[in-house]
Amino acid sequence: MTPSPLAASISSDMLTAFLKVADRLSVSGAADELGLDKSVVSKRVAQLENKVQATLFSRSTRKVALTPAGEAYVDYARRALAEMLAGEERLRALRLEVSGRIRLTAPVSWGQRVLAKRLPEFLRMHPAIELELQLVDRMLDIASERIDIALRWTAHSTQELSAVPIAPVGWLLAASPAYLAATGVPSAPGDLRDHNCLCYWRDSADDMWTLLPAPEAAQDRVAQQVRVGGRYHVDNPEAVAEAAMAGLGIALLPDYLCQDELTEGRLLRVLPLWTPQTKFGSHITAVGAPERMSLARNRLLVGFLRDSRWRV
Repeated sequence: MTPSPLAASISSDMLTAFLKVADRLSVSGAADELGLDKSVVSKRVAQLENKVQATLFSRSTRKVALTPAGEAYVDYARRALAEMLAGEERLRALRLEVSGRIRLTAPVSWGQRVLAKRLPEFLRMHPAIELELQLVDRMLDIASERIDIALRWTAHSTQELSAVPIAPVGWLLAASPAYLAATGVPSAPGDLRDHNCLCYWRDSADDMWTLLPAPEAAQDRVAQQVRVGGRYHVDNPEAVAEAAMAGLGIALLPDYLCQDELTEGRLLRVLPLWTPQTKFGSHITAVGAPERMSLARNRLLVGFLRDSRWRV
């Protein structure tokens, strides 16, 4: 028997139909027991025969009988069906399970300043769940690193990954009172060219800052792009904030890193009627493979983080 190129993989439905017919030696009897039409049972048996490239039943107008191939295959089919059903049951259990380990990754500064304050509450709520958190700024490969959920500055959404916005992140410009007293306060985005500017820096493209007029700004303002410069390049947001407080320049910062400093006067807002737009976007996003994001423990964590009232 030549298999059809469209033949499907062997399914539990095919094996079930074959075994019911083998037990009853009747397509009608198997169909009645399964609650299916005879044509459906016959089709599933034919699909199985096509897949295994063997005739499993000899058929006449009066009876159905197993062929030698069918007799040889029936015990294997029973074991295979039992394994398939056990596997399906285990997968259903995993989707509902609220225990086990969650492997989680997040950016270093946001993870330390914000996320780490919330995770203990989640663990108290779900004592059977274990968390393994990696704080790294590099983009980990979710599959090879066996990551359940990656919390990222940007989603980089693909068809293979699910993405859920988790926490808002605002961006602003700030500098120390001493720096502004010594150099003057910028009144327009273009004035930044005359200042030492600080940001999370990876390459020269990071020297191009884009500022959008804030909602309360005059309606005739348009977005501005300014190429800035500075003497200190660093790839860590915490270090950028420290440099700003030390008076090294005007810093482009995420709000969670400087709210206390602004409240206490150690930093001052610069160009408050302008909002920086960065390559990092305005949200931390949970990214993961759909099959892992669907697990109950991972869905619980994503829901907890999404519903959190993030304090910055």
